[in-house]
Amino acid sequence: MQLSHNICRSARLARDQRFDGKFFIGVRTTGVYCRPICPAPSPKEQNVEYYPSAAAAAEAGYRPCLRCRPECSPGTPAWLGSSVTVSRALRLISEGALENGGVDALAERLGIGSRHLRRLFLEHLGATPVTVAQTRRLLAAKKLIDETALPLTRIAIASGFGSIRRFNSAFLETWGRCPRDMRRRREKTPASGSCTLELRYRPPFEWGALLGFIAGRAIRGVESVSGDIYRRTIMTGHGPGWLAVRPADKGALELAVHSSDSTELLAITSRVRRMFDLDADPQAIATHLRQDSLLRPLLKARPGLRVPGAWDGFEVGVRAILGQQVSVAGASTLAARLVEESGQPVPLDIEGLTHTFPEPAVLARADLHIGIPAARAETIRQFACAVASGEIAFDAAVDSRAFQEKLRSLPGIGPWTAEYIAMRALSDPNAFPATDLVLKRACGGRETESWQPWRAYAAMHIWQGAKDGRVDVLHVDGKSRRKTAAGGG
Repeated sequence: MQLSHNICRSARLARDQRFDGKFFIGVRTTGVYCRPICPAPSPKEQNVEYYPSAAAAAEAGYRPCLRCRPECSPGTPAWLGSSVTVSRALRLISEGALENGGVDALAERLGIGSRHLRRLFLEHLGATPVTVAQTRRLLAAKKLIDETALPLTRIAIASGFGSIRRFNSAFLETWGRCPRDMRRRREKTPASGSCTLELRYRPPFEWGALLGFIAGRAIRGVESVSGDIYRRTIMTGHGPGWLAVRPADKGALELAVHSSDSTELLAITSRVRRMFDLDADPQAIATHLRQDSLLRPLLKARPGLRVPGAWDGFEVGVRAILGQQVSVAGASTLAARLVEESGQPVPLDIEGLTHTFPEPAVLARADLHIGIPAARAETIRQFACAVASGEIAFDAAVDSRAFQEKLRSLPGIGPWTAEYIAMRALSDPNAFPATDLVLKRACGGRETESWQPWRAYAAMHIWQGAKDGRVDVLHVDGKSRRKTAAGGG
């Protein structure tokens, strides 16, 4: 979504949080670039330039502001309908795609030429893929310095720098001071060994509704929801660990990671951001969807409703298969049995967290005596085999339509399951399980093409509206009643 000069000007003068991360401000008189919400006195309009991303401002020669900390802004919403390819590339970059093969390999994974990929990045982000990756690496390292007590050597590795020398050199070039000096200047020192990070988002944010959706589908032993805190087990290269997510101050969640493998901290952060849909732009989504009379009151009742993503795509896929033709509660019971039978026990002294979810290779050969039909057990095994072999992958290089076609080629996986998995595992904002009973009854045969590219958000609003009693759900006998529970597996 392109922002006009006047919109950017108004947003920075009002310090409008809704525009945080959507653009950055280069201040010619100071040589720094800032977020629209920077608390510093607003510079004169003739002294500023507007950039679509932090990388574009960095490429223009500006350095990050130490006061508003651009590293803390919500993710750049380049995926907001402007370029699906750029969206997929950004996710791959966040997963370290440029560390091994460079731009040519990244472009190949996306199925385009490297020159075309550079052109798309310049068009939508104002910077090349390499500059985007370098800027992300620097800002991520700065965030770890400010918010954790990790040793600087571990921060250098976690943020993708190949050596301490490169780490120090990059900081000196960007901020004019070394990482050690950066750490000395921070206002507070986190507790030793702390890995607690603040994850910003654009308000509004319906945390209660999102957490309620996840809580109803939480897999006992792997996940737990207590009060307003979500916890789950994770597996890193150094073994099991766990994380917790809770609301922080206005406009942020707090992520606490308990793991001995700090090298994966940024990858964990990226996965959590997708899981809670923190890079969404609720204003843009609502502006589009509120044109529909069915959705308008639902958007007003639950502004900022997000689409829950997934910590692990395979986990959500198995959970969706278990949820076929059973209630949400029934699917949760089956998932808990599966974890107890095939999951890996973990030595965690955390109430309710006892296992990690089974790996695909484990379920590919499991007998699955958990009270499901033999055909469904076979579907899970076939799905696990396809994931274990790499035939089905959940990374950002995957096209959602092709991904769903592969899923539907497996026995026992139909359109509902494929769309639901794409919606949550791929974070496809346009996925829509049209055969879902609640969605069919609520929509009453209306066309949903006008909801594109935000049909997943429309589905969430309808499910939530049915749960809240705000949606009349038509039945086959032509009568209607208020639906009190809704949502897919």
